[in-house]
Amino acid sequence: MKLEEIFETKKPIIGALHFSPMLGFAGFTSQQEILEKALDDLEAFVAGRAGVDGIIIENNYDFPHKINVSPETVAMMTYLGHEIRKRTSLPIGVSVLFNDYRAALAIAKVIDARFIRVPAFVDDVRTDFGDIYGNAKDVIEYRRNIGAEDVVIFTDVQVKHAEMLDKTKTIEDSVRQAIEAGADALLLTGRWTGDAPNMDKLMRARAAAGDFPILLGSGVDKNNAVELFRYANGAIVSTSLKEGDKVAGERNVKPYQYKVDRRKVTELMKKIGRVPYSTSTLGLWG
Repeated sequence: MKLEEIFETKKPIIGALHFSPMLGFAGFTSQQEILEKALDDLEAFVAGRAGVDGIIIENNYDFPHKINVSPETVAMMTYLGHEIRKRTSLPIGVSVLFNDYRAALAIAKVIDARFIRVPAFVDDVRTDFGDIYGNAKDVIEYRRNIGAEDVVIFTDVQVKHAEMLDKTKTIEDSVRQAIEAGADALLLTGRWTGDAPNMDKLMRARAAAGDFPILLGSGVDKNNAVELFRYANGAIVSTSLKEGDKVAGERNVKPYQYKVDRRKVTELMKKIGRVPYSTSTLGLWG
């Protein structure tokens, strides 16, 4: 799988649409307010003289996360994803935190998304929400069983907000296992939201992966993107592109009320040398 086949560029920037708290979680207001905020962020991601190459939807502010989500989360994310799909021609991905790949694949199949994110694919990790044991075989089998083979799998290796249960497992081990198990692209993160990947770890992952695509899943901003992209094939970005400063004590660095700032999106795209395109190709439908 080549990233160009999905994103029409070799090193895509994927904007993460972080939904406000959904049904059953503290802070929930209404599905209409959640949709309006998401659409505002979508417009910021694609507007201006340069925009992102894809979008991934995520229940980032449903806290505390569940390893496998409840039916109401699946229902809401399917509804929201469908509404977003109607409004953009950009490729869409789905991430259902913390590791509900079945929900992500099912939603992706229904809304015609192109990819999903799986935080624990081959790694066994300890999180604040319980221990998770990577089961790549089940991910691949479930994708086949629901006829979603056209949905590609972006999988984290040694994911953020988690502790490896096997302390002896190296990043090289995780990279090779994920590739062998059927991942379509790898994701490398820092230790938490907003934290950039360690450069040495990224270089080691690149050496182990060869030409296999590696995307960055946290901490990319206009100040480090050029250096990180020497070894990475793209990135999922959101936090650094939101308005305002970091908030002390906020697990996700910035609260859900903060919106994506189109000026910051343009600054990042300019920094990595992307050619701005005209408003006729912004990827946003009326």
